[in-house]
Amino acid sequence: MAILQWTREYLHSKGVSNARLEAEWLLCRATGLDRVGLYLNYDKPLNDHELALYREMVSRRGRREPLQHILGNQEFYGYDFIVTADVLVPRYDSEVLVAEAIDKHPDAQTILDVGTGSGCIAITLQRLLPNSTVTATDISIAALTIARRNGENLGIPIEFLHGNLYEPVAGRSFDLIVSNPPYIPTADIATLEPEVKSYDPRIALDGGVDGLAVYRSLIQGAPQFLNPGGWLLCEIGVGQSCDVSSLLFTTGCFHEPIIVNDASSIPRVVAAHRKD
Repeated sequence: MAILQWTREYLHSKGVSNARLEAEWLLCRATGLDRVGLYLNYDKPLNDHELALYREMVSRRGRREPLQHILGNQEFYGYDFIVTADVLVPRYDSEVLVAEAIDKHPDAQTILDVGTGSGCIAITLQRLLPNSTVTATDISIAALTIARRNGENLGIPIEFLHGNLYEPVAGRSFDLIVSNPPYIPTADIATLEPEVKSYDPRIALDGGVDGLAVYRSLIQGAPQFLNPGGWLLCEIGVGQSCDVSSLLFTTGCFHEPIIVNDASSIPRVVAAHRKD
């Protein structure tokens, strides 16, 4: 289709790296076809409704609005999650956090996801560990609305609670605590890709002056909410493994932290086993 070639060139000129593939995804959404169907109907012209919808979506992507916001969903661990501007777009990097949580404590009976956002981590853990009970907290009511919708759509029961960090679970304790907190240093946000700095919620990005503000509160409070022998796992940003490990060490409540790399060999998760 000539329209795909035009769209590829247009999106490429706007700085979109996967311009051809994204053009196809947008056209699939506009026509209701999958990519195979798209090529089987390669010569079929778009009707007026399809063309208008496609042009609108391409225009939005040209302004660097995330593809996931335009399509309304993002795959994570094989499931589609609703995505809006109220939540951080799920990243494949966070699948490392899920995999490591299951590896470190597959028998966890109670799990807490702090700062759940779209709910993708909590929901995936509940799906993969069906004998556990998962609770998720978030400071954003708007994010919790999306998380609840995701849980309902996927038929996964999760206890979603509103509040900052551990406030909603005061007096309770868990076998496993996971979190993907905001970890971008405030000054660095302006240097991020437009899809992130202009469209992801700032509250899900801003980790304070050094990017570690939330980790300090998260780690300091963890021993009070973590059962003896339980695990705390945190996703981290580039270059933060030593600092986060040091924060864990200074509590005196954890064994030597374990650092786990992602598929690009970048340290992505710090896991700590609480002492009995």
